[in-house]
Amino acid sequence: MEERLQKIIAASGLTSRRAAEALIAAGRVSVNGAVASLGDRADAARDRIEVDGKSLAPAEEKVYIMLNKPRGFVTTLRDEKGRKTVAELVSELGVRLYPVGRLDMNSEGLLIMTNDGELAEGLMHPRGGAEKCYRTTVTGEGIPAAAEKLRAPMLIDGYRTRGARVEIERLTDRGGVLLITIGEGRNRQVRKMCEQAGLRVTRLCRISEGGLKLGELKTGCWRELSRAEIARLKQTERE
Repeated sequence: MEERLQKIIAASGLTSRRAAEALIAAGRVSVNGAVASLGDRADAARDRIEVDGKSLAPAEEKVYIMLNKPRGFVTTLRDEKGRKTVAELVSELGVRLYPVGRLDMNSEGLLIMTNDGELAEGLMHPRGGAEKCYRTTVTGEGIPAAAEKLRAPMLIDGYRTRGARVEIERLTDRGGVLLITIGEGRNRQVRKMCEQAGLRVTRLCRISEGGLKLGELKTGCWRELSRAEIARLKQTERE
C-alpha cells in the first residue's frame, strides 16, 4: 500500500515526520535509486527506500508508555552536559523511545514516551489539543488574586496564551498549591505564567495529559499504556 514517504520514514522509528520532510527536501532520501521529492509516495513492502544511502529499517512495533519523571532528569535521549536523561529510566525496554513534549530538569510527573513519530509530533504541536494539568506549589501573597490573573490570557515571549483553568487545592502560610490546566505546550509556560502573576514555583508536577492520569505510578517508574489510553491519545491528536 502506498503512503506518504515521510510517514513511512517516521513509522520506521528513524525520526519524526517533520524531520523526515526535511531529509526529503535536502535530497537525502531515494526510492528505487531515484532521489525523492516532497509529496512522493511509496510502498514500504515493495519499494527500496534509502536515507543517506542506507536502506530504511522495517516499521517498528509501536510502543507507548507513561513515565513518572523524577526531578534531576532532562527529557532528551542524550545530553552533551552529561546530565541524567529519561532514556536511562526506560533503557530496559530495549527500544528507542522519544519523549512527547518536555518537562524541564526541575519538573516532574507524567511524561509520555513512544516510537510513534506521527502521534508524538501531533501531540507536541503548539496549537495544543492535549490538555495538561500541573500540581503547582508556589510561594507568594494574594493567591486568589494571582489565580485570577492565571485564568486570563497572558503575553509570554511574544505569544498570547489562552488562559488557564486554575483550582486552588490548598493555601499555606507562604503560598499554596494550585492545579493549573493548560491546552498549550510552550517552553516553561506554567513557570512563566506564575512569575507574571507574582508567584514563584517551588515544585511542578504534571499529573495528567490528554485524558491520561499519573495516578499512583511511583517516581522513576513507567508502565505501558492500555489500548483505550492509546486510542484516547490518538483521538486528542486528531482534534
